[in-house]
Amino acid sequence: MDHQCTVYKTMDYLSRKWAILIIHELSKGEEWKRFSEIKASMKDVTAKVLSERLKELEEEGLVENRVDATCIPVKSEYRLTPMALELLDIIHSLKMWALKWKIDNPECGMQNCRLCTL
Repeated sequence: MDHQCTVYKTMDYLSRKWAILIIHELSKGEEWKRFSEIKASMKDVTAKVLSERLKELEEEGLVENRVDATCIPVKSEYRLTPMALELLDIIHSLKMWALKWKIDNPECGMQNCRLCTL
């Protein structure tokens, strides 16, 4: 297989466990989210893995991090970049595909993902 393929290269970082879900979570609610807020909304991910994925997503240009070292503990917040905001359309398309072909969840189909609390 040709590993120069754009699909392979893209999936190399997007298919890492939790990556898409972190992007999805960051799209909800306020523009900036603290690490602890992300962790609280994603109970099954460990703090170590969440930290690693956020760093990787930042390196890929999908997440922006700002640090406020003037307070204790240091306040680290994350938000999606314009590149990631565009990716949300693709994530929504995946949701719609799944609802059509794989998952019977009409309630989810009626929810705006940004406002979703399911």
